[in-house]
Amino acid sequence: MNQKTTEINKIKKIIVFSISLTLIVLLGFAPNSVPKALAIFWGDLGLKMVNAGVIDKEKIENLYKERNSFSEKDKEIIYGNRNREIAITSENSGMMLNMLWAFGLANKNSILENGPMVDSKYGGAENFASTGGWILAKGNAMDHYSMHKFVILTLEQQTLVEKVAKNVFRPCCKNSTYFPDCNHGMAMLGLLELKASQGANETDMYKTALEANNLWFPKVANTDCRA
Repeated sequence: MNQKTTEINKIKKIIVFSISLTLIVLLGFAPNSVPKALAIFWGDLGLKMVNAGVIDKEKIENLYKERNSFSEKDKEIIYGNRNREIAITSENSGMMLNMLWAFGLANKNSILENGPMVDSKYGGAENFASTGGWILAKGNAMDHYSMHKFVILTLEQQTLVEKVAKNVFRPCCKNSTYFPDCNHGMAMLGLLELKASQGANETDMYKTALEANNLWFPKVANTDCRA
């Protein structure tokens, strides 16, 4: 491959990434050319949420056993205490959607406490699909709403999460991640918090959001807010 061809290929890659980034910011979905996988450091976050009651062990096991889809890998995501990076793929995207939904709802964050979710015109944070729909906790989901310090962000990281959250939209509810009124929005908020806490910059955050939406909305014309 000569130098001219190499330069042309580099330019093509830059153009494709720029178009993809524009789609995620403006429309909330990514083209199918984006790789359908992303990785996050998970550690023992699933186990911490179980111990805190954000996830009820019996409820979540019953749910997945009814679906005949509770694998050993799923159990490790929920109960493992030595997880490192977990690859989110099309195969486990549903499980990780629920895990990130639980984390986004429960992790203490000013977006949940001061943002649109608590605007009085909506009648209370408990009235949304992302809160009322989380039925896998011990007690009421609102008992855990922004109540747990699983991940504590610095001021700089929080500012980054808020900036990106306001610019990432999803096709199911047409709202930004800053208004996480459905499960996908709450999961995306949790994902952005995790990435920021792990040192991601703004470009990394948008790339992660793009990859996640490509996994969660593979067919944009036929999407909804259900896991």
